[in-house]
Amino acid sequence: MEAKETLAMVKGQAEIWQQMYAFVDSMALKCAVELRIADIIHLNGGPITLRQIADGVDSLSPDIPYLARIMRLLVRKNIFIEHHHSVDDDEETLYGLTEKSKWLLHDAELSLAPMVLMENHPWLLAPWHCLGQCVKEGGIAFNKAHGCGIWEFASKNLEFNNIQNNAMACTAKIVARGILAEYKDEFGCLGSLMDVGGGTGKLIAEIVKAHPRIKGTNFDLPHVVNTAPLHEGVSHVGGDMFEVIPNADAIIIKWVLHDWSDESCIKILKNCRKAIQQKSGKVIIVDIVLEKDRNDLFDETRMAFDLLMMAHTTGGKERTELEWKKLLEESGFGRYKIIKIPALQSIIEAYPD
Repeated sequence: MEAKETLAMVKGQAEIWQQMYAFVDSMALKCAVELRIADIIHLNGGPITLRQIADGVDSLSPDIPYLARIMRLLVRKNIFIEHHHSVDDDEETLYGLTEKSKWLLHDAELSLAPMVLMENHPWLLAPWHCLGQCVKEGGIAFNKAHGCGIWEFASKNLEFNNIQNNAMACTAKIVARGILAEYKDEFGCLGSLMDVGGGTGKLIAEIVKAHPRIKGTNFDLPHVVNTAPLHEGVSHVGGDMFEVIPNADAIIIKWVLHDWSDESCIKILKNCRKAIQQKSGKVIIVDIVLEKDRNDLFDETRMAFDLLMMAHTTGGKERTELEWKKLLEESGFGRYKIIKIPALQSIIEAYPD
């Protein structure tokens, strides 16, 4: 075997090993969030020792050698950073935050910690093991793992409902920043805005905070809005988007349509169209738009989300622009415009015929 061929074989082997154990990164990340390592460092005001991290962990007898091995991997992945300095002729290692670990702070204004906990929870990992079965015989991975769909599961399981609501709330605040940065002028003419599938109302609350004259409504399933906190200028309304959606000047629907099949999306969008009373009304879709040759910071994650929809939803998927265009046309929206924002998602502004 030639040296070039041998090198290619070894490289292929190494990459398969790396992919095989990619889950280790997720588990170490989850561990860091559960132990609140980033929060412990942050509360101390700067880099601290392993012993200080251990003292901050909620445990009477933390295993420091275990913690050291986890931190070694997280430093290798640039989640945390090591600082070395000498104390009485002994070298001491301190651990500090990076731009990555700042996203793991529980009480930060913008945080992905709740999302890390949700996506790596055993309840949401179980359906991934059913993907091969789904390819062979069809069906829904989440149903195969749990005996029902994700929304029914959430309605019956208060703990999971809370985990899911917290995760959706944290992403809503992040996406709201991107929306308000790139789309802020488009809200000024609206008297009322309906957030369909708005969860606990974080997104609509951020929009109304920036545009107080808007009458904001958060619309979601009763078991979701029943646990939603109060937001100034926002009303919570429980209902079913497949049945009827309350009237508004415009509708915003964030990260909802990717959860559903084309047939279900058409039902939702037709109900959105009925809810828009004025001719100037529009539907503001905030969702991923897949692009074949797009190579930005979020491209790999967008592709991963398409398989996430296979694992967790009833026929959901991420869509290309052509797929969005077809969906909108079949729902009575003859015109649309895509607006890029600094986030995983884009804005698809759709106008009824």
